[in-house]
Amino acid sequence: MKLKDLYSFLKKDLQQIEDQLVQSVRSDQTLIHTAGAELLKAGGKRIRPVFVLLSAQFGTYNIQQIKKPAAALELIHMASLVHDDVVDDADMRRGRETVKAKYDNKIAMYTGDFIFASALKLMSEINIPLAHQILAQGMKEMCLGEIEQINEQYDTDQNVRKYFKRIKRKTALLIALSCQLGAITSKADVSLQKKLYEFGFCVGMAFQITDDILDFTASEKQLGKPAGSDLKQGNLTLPVLFTMRQYPEIKEKLNVYYETKDAALLAELLKDIIRLGGIEFATEISDKYLKRAKLAASSLPETDARDSLLKVADYIAGRKF
Repeated sequence: MKLKDLYSFLKKDLQQIEDQLVQSVRSDQTLIHTAGAELLKAGGKRIRPVFVLLSAQFGTYNIQQIKKPAAALELIHMASLVHDDVVDDADMRRGRETVKAKYDNKIAMYTGDFIFASALKLMSEINIPLAHQILAQGMKEMCLGEIEQINEQYDTDQNVRKYFKRIKRKTALLIALSCQLGAITSKADVSLQKKLYEFGFCVGMAFQITDDILDFTASEKQLGKPAGSDLKQGNLTLPVLFTMRQYPEIKEKLNVYYETKDAALLAELLKDIIRLGGIEFATEISDKYLKRAKLAASSLPETDARDSLLKVADYIAGRKF
């Protein structure tokens, strides 16, 4: 089953989100307009808009209002990826050339800034101060997460606690905010807003851990970028941190790789982390977060939206790319 089949009743509303995204990246400046349009064509799971729409179902649902935070959160996600590709010097994403590869770093940075600004402009049409305060704080946390990743790059002495703090800020928070802002915009009960935030946070943690697992287990074609990219770039994820903790020789081998950049050594490390249980450990942790997410969703009113949230959680647990 495809992801979109899990919330087919939102098909028309999701098309409105797509239309809003197209409108939001339009610009008289040809380079920025073209780069933005190409980003949209590259697609994506649109997980964040979906969570906004599903969470809004627990309040007074008005697509003309709800589509604004839904599109804004996707724009923030898109902009962060454009900036990430500059920081990571990445040439491919979702099987396509990145903005920085097709143009250059300057164009990519200003394209990302333009998309961020477009998101804030769209959110300004929502007259709910709390929504703006929550989003602003969330964006600050995202930036801190990115800085933490840079500071911890190639650091083989870091611990698992730092990893969890980093992925909370980089990934889980924006998904949690998608659920929370959907509920706030539709004026859902405060108790439901809290449950939806908890669901989104736990799903977001599981989503990122699964991404980190797939960096070892999926093919380049499935990922849309080379397998092992995180390890190569010095971003130490949960499978790596666990394996280093259990087997000190892996830490030594990794330090040698970062000194030599030996491709054969990298290939060995990728196999070692799979062979020595790093994937199994990370999968167990991801499953624990998914159980917490499903527990939070199970306490919501019994609706099609709740069923879809539970199905999306299951989808994330079993996805292969």
